[in-house]
Amino acid sequence: MSLLSPTKPEPKPESNPEPNPAPGHTSGTAPTSGTAPTAGTAPTGSAATTGSAATTGSAATAGAPAATPASATPRLLSALREDLHVVVARDPSVRGAKEAVLHPALTALWAHRVAHRLHGRGLRIPARLLARWARRVTAVEIHPGAVLGRRVFIDHGAGVVIGETAVVGDDVTMYHQVTLGAVGWWSDNKRPEGDRRHPVVGSGVILGANSTVLGPVTVGDRAVIGAQALVNKDVPGGARVLAPTAVIKEPGRRPELMEDVFTVIASSGSW
Repeated sequence: MSLLSPTKPEPKPESNPEPNPAPGHTSGTAPTSGTAPTAGTAPTGSAATTGSAATTGSAATAGAPAATPASATPRLLSALREDLHVVVARDPSVRGAKEAVLHPALTALWAHRVAHRLHGRGLRIPARLLARWARRVTAVEIHPGAVLGRRVFIDHGAGVVIGETAVVGDDVTMYHQVTLGAVGWWSDNKRPEGDRRHPVVGSGVILGANSTVLGPVTVGDRAVIGAQALVNKDVPGGARVLAPTAVIKEPGRRPELMEDVFTVIASSGSW
């Protein structure tokens, strides 16, 4: 027995020198000496409490809003590395990582990754200054408060605007002149403070050139928003939103050419 548990039999002969009453008193004194174990059990209890707190924390994490399609924010260097690899993988004009570093949209994304972290820590002025610098250099305007998921790819980048409360999921591809904006101040000023004003874009979405998504709408996963499409309503996952294509006029209609041009311009509202 002493080989199996050498420390356990030793306290018994030391604590009970009397033959019969000592065991009774030993069990009686056990609570007294048990105060140390009680103190020992207190950390155990607190550990259990801590464990329950961790469980509660995990429950709170599990209860996070499902409307946010972006995954958990990775470490900064990991996010920057993923952005670099995405440019190499999705832009056929880029031949390698060294060339990808010169991609203008990559500069905008990297600047936003840093600005967003500054914004989240309450450093709003430095975050805005960094975002303004990125806009000046790349022609891409991303508010520091916008949430961008992993492996977001902005091709060309020129004219892209992403508003403050916009949320962009993972593996989203957007082309130049994409706008994820609000409806306007006349509508936003009526919303309670903290309400979302900009779109939520799910994972795997493709936003074509000059497409516009306005207001607190949701674009489902793997949806495709075609070039020049205007979206102001929710789009289900996997759906395609296509703008009307240009009308081709047959040759030989020269007298009506100018009239047709003015009709198209007036009907599109772009004047």
